Amino acid sequence: MIALRFGIPWLHGAIAAVKIRNMNYSCRAWLIALCLALAGNAALAQSPESPRPVEGQAGKDVVWIPSPHDMVEKMLDMARVTPQDYVIDLGSGDGRNVIAAARRGARALGVEYDPGLVEVSRRAAAAAGVAGQAAFVQGDMFEADISQATVLILFLLPDNLAKLEAKFRALKPGTRIVSNTYEISGWYADETGRTTPCPSWCIANLYVVPARVAGNWRLPDGELTFRQDMQLVFGAFELDGISVTVEDGRLRGNEISFMLNGVAYWGRVNGDTIEGSAKGRLIREWNAVRTTGTDR
Repeated sequence: MIALRFGIPWLHGAIAAVKIRNMNYSCRAWLIALCLALAGNAALAQSPESPRPVEGQAGKDVVWIPSPHDMVEKMLDMARVTPQDYVIDLGSGDGRNVIAAARRGARALGVEYDPGLVEVSRRAAAAAGVAGQAAFVQGDMFEADISQATVLILFLLPDNLAKLEAKFRALKPGTRIVSNTYEISGWYADETGRTTPCPSWCIANLYVVPARVAGNWRLPDGELTFRQDMQLVFGAFELDGISVTVEDGRLRGNEISFMLNGVAYWGRVNGDTIEGSAKGRLIREWNAVRTTGTDR
């Protein structure tokens, strides 16, 4: 048995075969099954492992540098990821962002150009017990369909973010985008966070895709005109030839807030309508309907 356990040279194997023939049937079956199991384990042990990813290795669009694990958790915290979310990571590398999101119960997808990293990610998801929640596909991140995402967790260079910016604008209002270190040009971060200590790759920027409100809106008591620069809102309210400037206008997803003549307005945008409340000396309800412009 010791010889069998450690592998038998072919000559010894022939001698062992003679001995096996002299055993009763049950012993022979048991011994043969043991030999097959040991041979299978030996083959697995000797099979070459897939190469491990190396930080800084070249990729199609960027070198691969993973977000530190504490930054991954920070970004998910900032995005307030829940089991109701669908999280996408473009250029997902070894899959850590996707796997961490799946551990929080979210459905998550990683898009990665390097097929080796895709396989590494799939094995890691299986080992973490989240293969059912975390999917990985090999593909070009610039061609990926991200329209159904509720959260994007990204670590991309400014040039990459700029190429994707039009897709970001087209996402549903309220979609959260968190970017490790680099900012999206032309956007204003809704929140900035950092991990400590902060040697590198430790600052994250959260962007909430804003509703589109540019245009003219009719209120029961006047006309409201909005101009929009991403999350920032400007404009004026007109009544009987008198114009009042919109101040401190801000969008966070579908939520809009601004000041008019010392009155604080808050509302929720739903396509071409807004409903909310205004607080001055009294609190009153207000609503508006878009007359020109579009939410598309």
